[in-house]
Amino acid sequence: MAVNKELDLAWEFVNNTNRSLFLTGKAGTGKTTFLHKLKMDSLKRLVVVAPTGVAAINAKGVTIHSFFQLPFGPILPDADLNNPSGFNRRFNKTKINIIKSMDLLVIDEISMVRADLLDGIDKTLRRFRNRNKVFGGVQVLMIGDLQQLSPVIKDSDWQLLRSHYSNGFFFSSHAYHQCDAITIELKHIYRQENPTFIQILNEIRNNQLSPAGAEELNKRFISDFTPEANSGYISLTTHNNKAEATNTLELDKLDTKVFTYNAIVEGKFPEFSYPNSESLKLKVGAQVMFIKNDSSQDKRYFNGKIGKVIELTKGEVTVKCPDDDFNIVTKAETWENINYGVDKESKAITEEKIGAFTQIPLRLAWSITIHKSQGLTFEKAIIDAGAAFAHGQTYVALSRCKSLDGLVLKSKISSNQIITDNHVLTFNKNAEENEPDQYILERSQKLFQLDLIAEVFGFYEFLYPVNRILDIFYKNRNSIQGKVEHEMVTIKNTITNLLKVSNGFNAQLRQLSEDESNSLESNDTIQERFKKAISYFKQETEMNIGGPLKAFSFTTDNKAVGGDITKNMDIIEELYDSKCFYFNALTDNFTTKRLLELRAKSVFLAKEKPRKSRKSVVDGTINVELFELLRVLRNEIATENDLVHFQVFTQKSLYEICEVLPVTKDELLLVNGMGKTRVEKYGSAILKVIRDYCDENDIQTESDETIFTDEDTKDNKINTKDLSLDLFKSGKSISEIAQERDLNENTIFGHLAHFIPEGVVKMTDVMSKQTYNELYEIIPKTKFENLSDLKMKLDDKYSYGEIRLVLEAINRKS
Repeated sequence: MAVNKELDLAWEFVNNTNRSLFLTGKAGTGKTTFLHKLKMDSLKRLVVVAPTGVAAINAKGVTIHSFFQLPFGPILPDADLNNPSGFNRRFNKTKINIIKSMDLLVIDEISMVRADLLDGIDKTLRRFRNRNKVFGGVQVLMIGDLQQLSPVIKDSDWQLLRSHYSNGFFFSSHAYHQCDAITIELKHIYRQENPTFIQILNEIRNNQLSPAGAEELNKRFISDFTPEANSGYISLTTHNNKAEATNTLELDKLDTKVFTYNAIVEGKFPEFSYPNSESLKLKVGAQVMFIKNDSSQDKRYFNGKIGKVIELTKGEVTVKCPDDDFNIVTKAETWENINYGVDKESKAITEEKIGAFTQIPLRLAWSITIHKSQGLTFEKAIIDAGAAFAHGQTYVALSRCKSLDGLVLKSKISSNQIITDNHVLTFNKNAEENEPDQYILERSQKLFQLDLIAEVFGFYEFLYPVNRILDIFYKNRNSIQGKVEHEMVTIKNTITNLLKVSNGFNAQLRQLSEDESNSLESNDTIQERFKKAISYFKQETEMNIGGPLKAFSFTTDNKAVGGDITKNMDIIEELYDSKCFYFNALTDNFTTKRLLELRAKSVFLAKEKPRKSRKSVVDGTINVELFELLRVLRNEIATENDLVHFQVFTQKSLYEICEVLPVTKDELLLVNGMGKTRVEKYGSAILKVIRDYCDENDIQTESDETIFTDEDTKDNKINTKDLSLDLFKSGKSISEIAQERDLNENTIFGHLAHFIPEGVVKMTDVMSKQTYNELYEIIPKTKFENLSDLKMKLDDKYSYGEIRLVLEAINRKS
């Protein structure tokens, strides 16, 4: 158990706290194994990214640049990532939901990540999460070894970045300084067992190669060493062209037939991420290296195992490895390129295969670059580190070997060949002096639980959209009508109160957690306080936020104002739904696991809930249909006369017209805002809409009762509905009657509908049987607040009159 204490500690910090963590360790200490276990067993919603395509494929993740859509050039601290020249940063909804709902971001091979790139990640996470928290509040696990490969920074890029960062490593980023990360170093080495060799590697790692260590290491220097044909040695060199030249030369020496194996590339799999040659040329006798672990149950080979080709066929390569008493028949393996998605049912973050690369998992292995050897283990290696040119190269090369006995040096190694960055040494020294212990772990666990609880009772995010709506309303009073101010002020006052209560409650919980040694989950007092708080906040939220939200309504003739109000109302309702979701699900004791599950699911509430239509949301006491008809008329008049809407009549006038229903010009003049000029210009058109509406809806007015056959006399009076009925009985259609009487078809429809209860006109006389049956089936299944709301939720092919008639028929039968 003691051997794995660092691994156990790292596991606890990652899974039971929200502390960001740098997990480091010498080569062969199990960092990659830890990552694979985390992906399999962690309860947290995690995403894995890496700085290069090959590293991402090996980690079964995605590249940093593709996931966060970051540019490859330098990212300056004051740069606007949403508007970089020539760069597309459009995040789809799935990506946004993943970012909003994930608990943990894993960055593999962190030693190769530039400082400005980590700050770019921070900016992106803040954009979609909490802008006031580092990494947007996401826990970040950084895995890597700073003594291995360092970030590649062009001189021209560094000229731009040097004034912002002390060095190019990730730990000099602004985000890292702010995130209060802890460092855990894995110390148990699984790759090497020889104490002397381990001691030498530690000295090289810390740039402190002793004379005794150098002497012992250089015993492996053999300048004219030539390995035997089947011995399985691989040569490690500093430059790619040197390794390729060696492999090509050795392959050409063989007089056997060349076999070419072409990779099968499916879907999206960019060339820079290819884990092997697209066209692999092999011969019998070639020395090869496996570049993937055996996916079968046999586990005959691993990434880095060396062997010799003894037979080649169309789809198979047979390899014999030193010390094996069996041959390995090797077939094509598949590397998958993944993209992250969200499961429709469980809402879990899923790995979606978007591409695949299928190829024989072998490459020529007389030589390999030190860079490509990172992460591999060799039984026997020839190392030429004389031309080491970058930080960590010598250490990476030597640490690939399992033992001193399997190591041969082409050139002697002295301390001046060990290139180590002083910033790294300083960082590692400080990290070693501040290693976390059990006390820090327990405190971090409590703080994590307190943060999760604070999120449940947090209402700060409500303030901006509520204040924004009030600000819009106060600046546009004359163009906004409805129930706005009282409702928003009530919500604002409630939020202010809940913020005070939640701050006090959180402080109380923190005090109680300090007084108790056990965790919050097992603290009965805290659990009891939590349940009481849930009950209180649930009641206050539903009554004093949910109530006003339900009552809220508005209408405006200013599209920009309406859009802004709607956008902020959507935000408020999403936040409200999220709070109700928490409060309804947390009536019992809380656990960290439960809080994490609910936090993730709450992200998807708005996506699953149908978006509320805010078109023409008006006070239910006015004539909603007439309101819409007059708005359409106003738009038409404004367009024809090149006017702004309110120049025809204002929103206040529109409301008053719908309430008082003027039917003469004298009555229209009494409406607030309707002066003589407006009535003269637009009064006839307005009154015609009102009269038609009153006819259609059987609303009694003096002019509705009769029409005059002679303008100068009232002697010959005929009821307008009776006249429409007579024409209908004569065989004329609704449209023909409307045309003859110069009335709206809806008006004639209303006239005839008036006689349906008497049995004089049948329902199917004014609408088809199919329309009647469809509406009769659909309406009872549809939730609606009023007729206008019902109309908006149904197909446009149904008219107001048809819907109303069927609705009345349903109500009569019920």
